[in-house]
Order: sequence, then C-alpha cells, then structure tokens
Amino acid sequence: MPVVLLIRHGENEYVKKGRMAGRLPGVHLNEKGIQQAQVLAEKLSGAPIKAIYSSPLERAIETAEPLARALGLEILLRPGLVETDIGDWQGHTLKSVRRLKIWRTVQNAPSLMRFPGGESFADSQYRITREILEICTQHQPDELIACFSHADPIKLAVAYFLGLPLDNFQRLIVAPASITSLHIGENSSRLINLNIDYSLNLVKH
Repeated sequence: MPVVLLIRHGENEYVKKGRMAGRLPGVHLNEKGIQQAQVLAEKLSGAPIKAIYSSPLERAIETAEPLARALGLEILLRPGLVETDIGDWQGHTLKSVRRLKIWRTVQNAPSLMRFPGGESFADSQYRITREILEICTQHQPDELIACFSHADPIKLAVAYFLGLPLDNFQRLIVAPASITSLHIGENSSRLINLNIDYSLNLVKH
C-alpha cells in the first residue's frame, strides 16, 4: 500500500484562541494559517504526490488548496477524514471544558470517552482508519498521497496503525499544518515521521 501524508489543517481563530471548533461550518484559516498552507505547498511541490484528499471542512480544504494548485491536482473530499464529532462541546473554550470532571477521561482514558451529543474516540478512530484504508486500495504500493484532516483523527489513525492502545493516543502531538507520514502495509505499517512542522520558521508579527 502507499505512503500516506497525514496533514493537519493550518491555524484558525478557534485554534489561536483555544476554542473547540469541532464540525462547525465557516471556520476559515487566519493569516498565519494561510501562510502555513503556502509553506506546505512550497515544501511539497516537488514531491511525487499522486492524489490529494481532504476533510470536507473549510479549514482543511483551504490548507490543501495551495498544494493542489502547485501540483495541478483536484482536491477529493472524503467525509471519513472529518474532525471528531465533539457534539455539545462545539464552540466552547478548552479552559471551560477542562473544569469538567469528564476532562480526566478525555486525557487519561479516552477509550471510555463519548462526547455529549457526539461520537466516541473509538468511533472516530474506526471511521478515519477505515477511510484511509479504503483510499489506499485505490493506489499502487509505491505511490505517495496526501490526506488533509484534523489533530485528533490523525493521532487516532497513527495510534491504530502502530498498534498503540487507544488510551495512549493523547501522548502524540500533531501541530497545525504539520505532516505525519505513514507507510501503510498489508500486514503492518510503519511511521516515517511525526509532526513535521515547517511553520516554526514563519516570522512572527
């Protein structure tokens, strides 16, 4: 199976201000996020990427657009790459939900967590890994593809393909606009790199 680049969307005002966007529509990249997307395109424009897939949320599509233009590829929307459904927590600040007792479950025992009015981490992990595997069946083993998604789904996918317990997935870090690379094998998968963040070199204003 191919090598998959799992790319998190760039910064937006929800990320910047510590709010949880979830699946809210109309969340767009901010100025820094637009810069991050451009840097990604510059870094990957010479890579032999055969296809670009994206979560249907705007912030993911906008992160993929500069790379798609650079490579002359269409962005193929895949609902399975969408953000975890955090239900009633959409729009809330991280500061407010960290006060809740259930936050301990989110951090220490996520396999037991289901967001109020949303999905469980287990459901989210099943969804994104099934989507990645289905995408991989459409490509040759030596091909390189890019999937633009969100922090928790990417971490959940990495945990699954490496055989890490679900309860340990929060130990992984996936920064905005970072690249995580996996070689998906038929019997086993390998992590090539985790959380490559080219935006660290952006000049702060």
